[in-house]
Amino acid sequence: MPLPEGATDAIATTTAGLQGSHWRGDHLPDGVSMTAHSLRTEDGASVTGYLFSRGGERSVCCAMHPREMVVTSYLVPEVLRGGAAMWVMGARTVGNDIRLEHETAVHDLAAGQRFLRDRGFAHRILVGTSGGAALAALYNQQAALPGEARIQRSPGGRPTKLEQADLPLPSGLVFISPHLGPGELLVRCIDPSVVDERDPLQTDESLSAFHPGNGWHDAPRSASYSTAFVERYRAAQHARVARIDAFAQDAVARKQAARRRVKERGDRADAVLAAWSPIFNVWRTDADLRCFDLSLDPSDRAYGTLWGADPIASNYGSVGFARVCTPESWLSNWSAHSSNASMLRCAESITQPTLMIEYTGDNSVFPADAQRIFDAIGVAGKQRARIRGNHQGGPIRKGEPGGQQEAGARIREWLEAQRFV
Repeated sequence: MPLPEGATDAIATTTAGLQGSHWRGDHLPDGVSMTAHSLRTEDGASVTGYLFSRGGERSVCCAMHPREMVVTSYLVPEVLRGGAAMWVMGARTVGNDIRLEHETAVHDLAAGQRFLRDRGFAHRILVGTSGGAALAALYNQQAALPGEARIQRSPGGRPTKLEQADLPLPSGLVFISPHLGPGELLVRCIDPSVVDERDPLQTDESLSAFHPGNGWHDAPRSASYSTAFVERYRAAQHARVARIDAFAQDAVARKQAARRRVKERGDRADAVLAAWSPIFNVWRTDADLRCFDLSLDPSDRAYGTLWGADPIASNYGSVGFARVCTPESWLSNWSAHSSNASMLRCAESITQPTLMIEYTGDNSVFPADAQRIFDAIGVAGKQRARIRGNHQGGPIRKGEPGGQQEAGARIREWLEAQRFV
């Protein structure tokens, strides 16, 4: 449903959360060099890291997102101004949900940590922004465990090889706009009114967030959903995720059974089944009620989602969370019931100094979520900053300043207080 003229000041100003998230060359301090490094993970993949440095730094902040290359992050010049180097790690699966599993992303992050340790940095601080936060927390959880206690198999059944991995423990962690984890994020965004995964245009209107009878209003007026509808909607979201889980688990079980038969009999037909991995679409995953009813867990946020203010374009369009998956990638990344990348489960293992930065107008991390994450962080000396801005620290509404520079200042103050610089 198109937005009426004049509504733009009252709606989210980000598109895909990326507008205003980058730095320009003239934002970098003088004397900065950037070097690219090709690394090999312990499970045999090739990954790339980028080191920004002015020379002589004792500490390095390390940013990685499991599916995005964040070399252009606005945090790069902010960290460098504080006297630390900045390392940006690229996953083997940039822009690709088909191959991504968080358990292999741990290996990718580890390759960078070993490189930086061997380079002589005394302190390595993991910086997790948005989905990078859950990955950083999962890495830290696994690094703190003895090999035999680490995750042995991914939710899709693959051996992780983490039990023998060299996972250097970081000195500290910084979380910026951290959501609960990709699975917990999706179960709150997924549209439960989808009737048939094979025909996503079929809709149960009684469960549609966009039906006026359920409390929907066109932008910029906030929707108004009843408590009963919200409860029924959220239960149906979990039910839809569970149905996709069942499909993925069945596909994995059939593949594993075929592999066992190949070992026993060596039949060609079984070999085909053992190799086959269906690639499937998950449509309509941008329908979090809190983005349209601003009275639900109220905050400074503007109307709209992380992907924009037009729910038809973002919910039905080709770009969105979990659009293209395999059974293994779905279970590891997007299933709220199976994914290991959960902030609430992983953050309790944190014993290092930790800073969490929360933007008050975030359209994907809401106040109750942020409080649960902060409460879950295990270390007593954790710190928290609340800064006005959207998910990427940009302006909430046109004409406003963003919060990126303030976030940078808070990180620099924290690094100095912890004597990392």
